[in-house]
Amino acid sequence: MPKQVKKKVSSMSFSMNRLYKRISTTKPSTLIIAVIVMGFAVFLFGGGIYNIVMRPLPSYYGGSGVGFIFLYPWLSEQFIYDSCIAISLYSLGIIGLIVMYQSTQYAYKPRQAYMMFLAGVILLLIAYIFLEVTIRLKLS
Repeated sequence: MPKQVKKKVSSMSFSMNRLYKRISTTKPSTLIIAVIVMGFAVFLFGGGIYNIVMRPLPSYYGGSGVGFIFLYPWLSEQFIYDSCIAISLYSLGIIGLIVMYQSTQYAYKPRQAYMMFLAGVILLLIAYIFLEVTIRLKLS
């Protein structure tokens, strides 16, 4: 610690000094850090920055014959609903990967490990298939 910071900390009251030391020596949980990083990655992959910068429409009413359009018809732009779909499907895929990983914890219970692994694979496949379907809908 630099001398100036040490000098300022030593001149603080006892309770403030104790609070400062507690905050400066706190080590966050790896689980919390992993959840925050994964959440940020899903936000980025889902187009969250695009939504903040461009402020797109939530959806569009195309008239009496078309009705509401929730998926933007071209790949160059998106509605907010596009991001909601993408974020939820990416989250579903990550949950599937986590369940598959957690199935390795039950090596002595093969039936439970198999069921958890199967549930994770199903979640991952559902996310992948629906992401492909939404991309195909945008292309056609």
